[in-house]
Amino acid sequence: MGKELDFYGDIRYPDIRMLYDMDEVIYDQEWLRSQDNMELYYMYRDLFKNESDHKKIVDHKLRYDITIIPPAMLGDEYVKTAGHYHPPVPGHHVSYAELYQVLEGEATYLLQKADGERIVDVIVCEAKPGDLVLVPPDYGHITINASNETLKMANWVCREFSSLYEPIKKFFGGAYYLLTEGFVKNSDYTEVPEIRFVKAMDYPEAGLYCGEDMYKTVEDIDKLDFLVNPQDHLDIFQKMTSL
Repeated sequence: MGKELDFYGDIRYPDIRMLYDMDEVIYDQEWLRSQDNMELYYMYRDLFKNESDHKKIVDHKLRYDITIIPPAMLGDEYVKTAGHYHPPVPGHHVSYAELYQVLEGEATYLLQKADGERIVDVIVCEAKPGDLVLVPPDYGHITINASNETLKMANWVCREFSSLYEPIKKFFGGAYYLLTEGFVKNSDYTEVPEIRFVKAMDYPEAGLYCGEDMYKTVEDIDKLDFLVNPQDHLDIFQKMTSL
């Protein structure tokens, strides 16, 4: 694939995630040791249609990104992102959230909540073009492309923090690996619960609906305050986190 992305006429080039960037989180280590380094996926950060949009996005402490993940197999495992958590909002015990939308292809989102070496909740959401997937506060997340098509997805996120990759690297991956045989628990965690499968859903509380281009939320960007101040909008996350 060409690496350039045409976003409303602006040609952008990606940060590239390489296989060796992810060596700690790959399930099939024997396969990994037999491979040369290669490109896995492409991240286009801080996108905007025009300078007016960009100023509004920055003023609201937000960022709009696109990630493209071509189909691939990492040995027996489907290609995935490295996975990360978000830090707490300063002065609060709640971490930042993130909102995804599939633009092309299919995505499998794996979300996990940890308590030390124990995983206390695992959510899997399979999403198709137009679907929204909200990552609640305090959940690490990994995106998997288990299809034979290129996955293109967008995200809105607060621009005021850096993602935390070490908590997932420490345990050599997420709570589950998605292999050709299905989901397999990661035994490096002390405890891993069964997966809760949820469907992509609308978020009418924030005026967000599957099938609507979420970039256009820039026209009413206050809707996304729950990404910057999640502690003020805990009700919006209840559908995903209720056990």
